[in-house]
Order: sequence, then C-alpha cells, then structure tokens
Amino acid sequence: MPNGYNGKILHVDLTHGQLNTEQPSESFYRKYMGGSAMGLFYILRDMPAGVDPLAPENVLTLMISVITGASISGQSRLNANAKSPMSGGIGDSQCGGFFPAELKFAGFDGLVIKGRSERPVYLTIIDGVPALHDAAHLMGKVTGEVEAMLKQELGDEKIEVLQYGPGAENDVRFASLVNMSNRNNGRTGMGLVMASKNLKAVVVRGRQKPQIADPQALTALNRKGPKLMPENPDMDGLGTLGTPSVVMPQNSFGSLPTRNYSEAQFEGCEELSGERMSETIMKERDTCYACVVRCKRVVEVKEGPYQVDPLYGGPEYETLATFGSYCGIQDLAAVSLANQICNMYGVDTISCGATIAFAMECYEKGIIGLQQTGGLELRFGNVEAMLAVLDQIVKNTGPLGSVLSQGSVRAAAVWGAAAQDCLIAVKGEEAPAHMPQAKRSLGLIYAVNPFGADHQSSEHDWMYEDGIAAPLYLERLAELDLKEVQPPGSLGPEKIRFAAYTHIFYSMLDTLELCQFVWGPAWTLYGPTEIVELVRAVTGWPVSLFELMKVGQRRLNLMRAFNAREGFTRKDDRLPKKFFQPLAGTGPTAGVALTQTEIDAALDLYYQILGWTPDGVPTRASLAEVGIEWVADL
Repeated sequence: MPNGYNGKILHVDLTHGQLNTEQPSESFYRKYMGGSAMGLFYILRDMPAGVDPLAPENVLTLMISVITGASISGQSRLNANAKSPMSGGIGDSQCGGFFPAELKFAGFDGLVIKGRSERPVYLTIIDGVPALHDAAHLMGKVTGEVEAMLKQELGDEKIEVLQYGPGAENDVRFASLVNMSNRNNGRTGMGLVMASKNLKAVVVRGRQKPQIADPQALTALNRKGPKLMPENPDMDGLGTLGTPSVVMPQNSFGSLPTRNYSEAQFEGCEELSGERMSETIMKERDTCYACVVRCKRVVEVKEGPYQVDPLYGGPEYETLATFGSYCGIQDLAAVSLANQICNMYGVDTISCGATIAFAMECYEKGIIGLQQTGGLELRFGNVEAMLAVLDQIVKNTGPLGSVLSQGSVRAAAVWGAAAQDCLIAVKGEEAPAHMPQAKRSLGLIYAVNPFGADHQSSEHDWMYEDGIAAPLYLERLAELDLKEVQPPGSLGPEKIRFAAYTHIFYSMLDTLELCQFVWGPAWTLYGPTEIVELVRAVTGWPVSLFELMKVGQRRLNLMRAFNAREGFTRKDDRLPKKFFQPLAGTGPTAGVALTQTEIDAALDLYYQILGWTPDGVPTRASLAEVGIEWVADL
C-alpha cells in the first residue's frame, strides 16, 4: 500500500455518464506529486490544441497531493486546472477548507473531468464509491442553499461540497468554485468551466485515512507548529487578524492599490483594517482541516443597510482592497456584503472588485457616461453604485452587468481604446492587491506567470530587501541559495534570481498542495527544511529539497508548454500601461513607476534562468531536464 495517498485517480466522462478508476504507478506519483503538475499531465495528454475553454473537449482536473490529509497544518488544499475562459491559456486555482482532505479520505487523489452532461448532474464520492445524480433541483440556488439541500438529501451533515454557483449559470466569466460556501477556487474562471460541463457539484465523504510512513516524525513536526506561533510575529498576527492584518502595513509602505491602481495609499485604510474588523464585526476565527493558524475570518452584521450572514465567512485582504481601496470605499460592512454576494453566487472577488474599479475610472474620465451605466453615478467612493453594479454582474443583467460580467479586458474592448489605459490585467486576469511599483520583482512574476498576475506565485520583495527582511527570512532564503540581500526597490540580477527561484519554490508548493501561509521560503510557520521532512515522513520517499524544487520547475514548464501550444509567447508576458505611469497621491511610492527597459531586461534573465528561448518558450532541453521531454512532441 502507498503511504500518504490512495493510488487512485477518478476519470469522469460526463458525455457518456461513465466513471472509471485509474491506478497510476508509484513513480508517477513521485514525479508529479499532485496539484497542478499532475493536472497538467492529463490536460496536455488528453486535450487537443485550440479547444474552446467552454467546449466539452476542455479537460478539468481537480487534484490534491501525496501529503493532503496528513494531520498537520496547511495541507488541505485542492487545485483546479483547465483551459481558462479568461485568457485562453492555462487556468490554475487553489482552495483550502475541509473538502481537499475529505476527498483524500473518500478514496481518491484527484479527478479528471471530460465532456458535457446533457442535463445538470452532481457527483458523489462516498467511502470510495463514485456516482452521478440528477442536479436539476439545485439550479438557480445560491451556494449556501445548495450545500444545505445536499446535506439533507444525502442525510449527512459532514459531507463536503465543491460547487459552482449561479454566477457561472449566468455566464460570469470569472466564476469560481466554492466549498463551505466561503472557500473559493477563484481566479481563471474554473467555475464557468465546470458549469459548461453541467457538473453542478462534487460531494465527498470518507472515513479512511491513508497510512503514514513515519507517524512519529509527522507527530514531532506537527507539535512544532503551535510552539512556533508565538515566536513568529507574522504568523501570530495572521492568526489573530487574518489576512486583513496586512492592510495597514501595505498602506504605510505605499503598496495598497487605491482608485484602480492610480494611487498607493488610501485615506480610509483604517476602516478596512484587520484591527477594525476584529473590534467591530468579527464573529469568530475559522480554519482549514488540522490547521492551528486559524486565519479565516467569520464576520456578522445584524443591523444597518448592509447585513452580513456569517455562513459566508468574511473578506480576505484582497477583497477588502478590490471592493474597498480599489473603489475608493471605506465602508467595512458594505465590503463584507460584497464578499458575501460573491460567495453566494460563486464569483472571484479579485476580478470582480477590480473590474468594478476599472469601470469607475472609466466613468470618472468620461470614457463611459450615464448611458452606459444606466443612470448610475459610478464614481469612486459611491457605495450604493458599487453594490448595484455587483448585483448586475453576478446576475449578468442590466447595461453594466452584461459587459462587466466578462471581465475588464473584454469590457475595454467594448468601450474603446481609451478604456485600455485603465486596465490592470495580465493575460486577462486583473491584478491583485500587491503593487509591482513597490515590489518590483512582483512585476516580473505578474508578467511571466502562466495564468496571469498572481500574488501567491513567488515571494515578495520585502523578504529579501535590506532593512526590511527579518533574520528568519534570510536564513530560510539561504536554503535556496539566496544569500545577498538586495537594496529596497531594486530589480537587478540578484533580485531577478530571487524572483525566479521563489517562483519555482511556490510552484512546488502548488504541486504538493501546501498552504503558502504555513509552508514557505521566508516568513511562514515552517520553512524549506520542514517541507522535506514532511514529504519524507508522509510518503517514506528519501526526497531532497533539490528534488522538490525540480517538481516546481516541472510544473512551470508544463504550464508554459501548454500556453506555447495555444500560441502564447513573450508578447503575452506584457504588463498593462498603467504600471508604467507614475503613481499619484502621497506616500513613499508617489511618483514611482516601472520602466519597460527594466522589465525587458528582467524577462531576458528570467527566461535564461529557466532555460527557455528568448521568446519565453520551453525548449526540448529544458523539458528533458525535468523529465517531461514527451511534452515537446505534442
């Protein structure tokens, strides 16, 4: 019997209603580990080039990893991959919660989903037995209603449900997948892909945990976590205040996107802070399976115009920024309601909030007027307008909803050339709330990342900058051969090497399906050494950090190879014009901008480090180096 995993992948053919179990070899599991890398193996092998993202031929994979479900913090993660309806390149998205661990306990390590059902169905995997069921009665219901109905229907309150919401039914392009009614596989439109297949939900329940190779080693590692929490101020703050804990630091450093990335400090930041949330509307802290950090916020608002149900969790930092500072809004209850609406309808909060902010700037600049907005005064700071537009988006109705539900890039194509200057998107994905003007290597990662601008695909500059980086950060980064702390705001060769190496490291985390708030190269609870110890303890494989980094490099090559097959080249590693314009407002980054010269030089060196062509395409040699030369022949 394998250690840590089940040795079973479920293949779901929705066109023919067939369910088949594959049992890959141990060598397959050790090579691909899980997550994105394992998903990309099936996507590249089984999907023809040029497929429409919403066609039955698109392959959707839902993968956990060889260590998911182990009794330790930060391992209950699931990755969704398919061709993205946002970019036409690879789509990638992670979620946490209890669903990933429960899928492992239900007997499978992942799902490969193909085809399209003639009618809406949902899939159950109960104690190792998969089955398809009619889902017509679930259509049109918000996520909380669907979860309650399925628990009653199946007679088990402990089932875990992953579903798409009414947003995907309404063809919102950036629709997400939702579990627990508040944990999202957001970004890249994976909810719309699952909706295109008529697979309403995946329900899992299991009672069989895989055996662990070295239970004593795992227990010892697990016991270290709670002891380390008080000693690590970053982790203690994350547990106490959640991701909203970074609102104030981001603002003070001049990296809080404000009024659609035009400024980097927001005068209303305190009203959106983790401290204010804790003082006012926070009900409790929630967690993912077996995690001691408990960073998830649950908020409740019982009075006033913006009442919020705790079932739908609470806003993360990114949501506070995109619906808050991006839109010039400082009403915490209103932003929390926006978060709830997105969770109810299954819509990505980053793309949604940023798309509304984009529309607000277009209105402020006269690019669109009352005719396009249906009479709404769509100005920065207008709370009622923001919520009205959000309602139109999730329902894909009204003069704005029909345009903005497709994302800012497609909206700009409708509104004309002037609207292009207001975009903050890369590869069709709106940028998250970490500004490359303040964290310059992040600009490089936003450009090269295969699925668009993403803040969780590399370590951030401050962890490797003189006068900012704490000793712990530098000790851990030295394990990756990053030993020359850099000047603040730099983007020289060593900072580019830092970006590339940590991009590979984070890619490895997204293959092992480890939470980047718990396992990481710098500020987290555990570091690189402990990751090696974890994989050894769970699987029994004598892995090294070098081997695990190659797993991360393998994933990046698989993703870039997929994109190259779909016609992506260096031309698509392009940042929006807005990032090259001096920031307005006040603070340490006022007047700061990226330059095209530095980004071009960074792209050249990054491609060299990864062994790709000057056009950013993996070579046969770079694919062979990580054991996937077969991809070159596709």
